[in-house]
Formats: sequence, structure tokens, C-alpha cells
Amino acid sequence: MTSTNFATFLSSVEPEAGSPASDRLLSGNPQFRTWNVEEADGGLYAGVWESTPGKWRIVYDEWEYFHILEGYSIVTEEGGAPVHLRAGDRMVLRPGFKGTWEVVETTRKDYVVRL
Repeated sequence: MTSTNFATFLSSVEPEAGSPASDRLLSGNPQFRTWNVEEADGGLYAGVWESTPGKWRIVYDEWEYFHILEGYSIVTEEGGAPVHLRAGDRMVLRPGFKGTWEVVETTRKDYVVRL
């Protein structure tokens, strides 16, 4: 029996490769892999994201909830204290968030983004 009311993460999903925009890169050579599990009309995205070490500036125009699955990263809001994130940690970034993301140890997270 199949259903169109749920999505599953299949090992056959090929990850998309990426990296920070060159004008946002602060250090290292971080490389991203993103497994998009869900892209729904209305601007909802969900999946798994992974990055190798590096640091870059981030600017959010959307909502993102994420859960760190493995690794170690530091997210710092402009003018704020660094937040150290390890496996099991969760965070919500709201529209208007500006700061930096630093991957200290290759980090993998699952996420839900709402535009």
C-alpha cells in the first residue's frame, strides 16, 4: 500500500553537492551534501544536510528547525554569544537571523525549512 501523505528517506536518494557562496566564505573549504526528502508547494523543505569544516556568513529569510545528528558546529548571531552544537542539539533560526556558521568537525543535521 502506498500513500502520498508522507515522505521517506531512501538510501537511493542522491545528494546534491554545494558550498557557501564565495562572498560569504570566511575560512576553510567547506563542502555540502544535501539529501532533499521533501519539497512542497508553499515553500516547505525537509531533508538531511552535511558539511565538512569551514566557516561562512549566514543570512536567513526563512524559518529553519534542525537537529544535529553528528559532528560539531558553532553558530554565532551578529553581536551574540556562540552556540556550540553537537549531536542531539536542536535549534530554530528565524527570518532575519544574521551571523556565522562554523563547522569544526564534519556536521550532519536533519532540517525543516519554511519560507
